[in-house]
Amino acid sequence: MSTQAEHGHELVPRPEQTPDALRAALAVVAPERLAEMQRTKDEAFAKAVEWQSLSPVRSWILTWARDIEIARRPDLAARHAHAKHRLEHADTAVGREALRELSAVLDEAMKAVRA
Repeated sequence: MSTQAEHGHELVPRPEQTPDALRAALAVVAPERLAEMQRTKDEAFAKAVEWQSLSPVRSWILTWARDIEIARRPDLAARHAHAKHRLEHADTAVGREALRELSAVLDEAMKAVRA
């Protein structure tokens, strides 16, 4: 796990990109999502076997690393929640801005886990 806090307060260090490390981090930052993680892991591994490719497993790892990055950083988590809340706003301009912000949060988190 990363030990350096690069973005201020972090709930847990950035986990290694292994299923066990990601699960342990998720158990701290968003335990209510553990069943979802297991379900999507099972689906990814089934696709990997079916497709004879590791790309579904790699995608699963990156998706959960990104989601954990958001959850472990209160700054990103707040931006993510605020943007998601405003997606369905009656004013379409507000919805478009929320979509841009949501994309920016997802991009920032993905860049962090790929660094």
